[in-house]
Amino acid sequence: MGIEIGPLHVRRSGFIEAGPARVWQELTSQDRLAAWYGQGHTLERFEPELGSDVRLSVDIDGEVVHFGGRLLVFEADRELTYESNWEGDRAWPLATLHTIRLTPLYSGTLVEIFHHGFERIGAGVAGVLEDYESGWTNHHLARLREIVEGS
Repeated sequence: MGIEIGPLHVRRSGFIEAGPARVWQELTSQDRLAAWYGQGHTLERFEPELGSDVRLSVDIDGEVVHFGGRLLVFEADRELTYESNWEGDRAWPLATLHTIRLTPLYSGTLVEIFHHGFERIGAGVAGVLEDYESGWTNHHLARLREIVEGS
């Protein structure tokens, strides 16, 4: 299934009482994705087409910082993966990856969000990985569950 998740990654997961096809609907347009994934950062550009540009921004200490990259995997009902790198002076030597993976389970769907590929950063990766691990909550998945189960 899709992109291999490397050894250095952050993973958040949740269970939604709906099949993968229903959950996938919330990954099919910029508006739908932004309604739940754009929590804490802004989804500025998303087209559900391989090779398209995914762009986001976040406020870090009063400065709006942009990040994103190419959409690498867009497998209906299964996986969305895009490259993620900071723009400008914050850029890493190579992009990391963001993957949203859907797996049928029981009567619903296991939804996993991975930020992975940190091994690509090289020296100093320990602090970067720790920062992401400690700063990332499940609020995206809680919002997705509200949208899907509430409809």
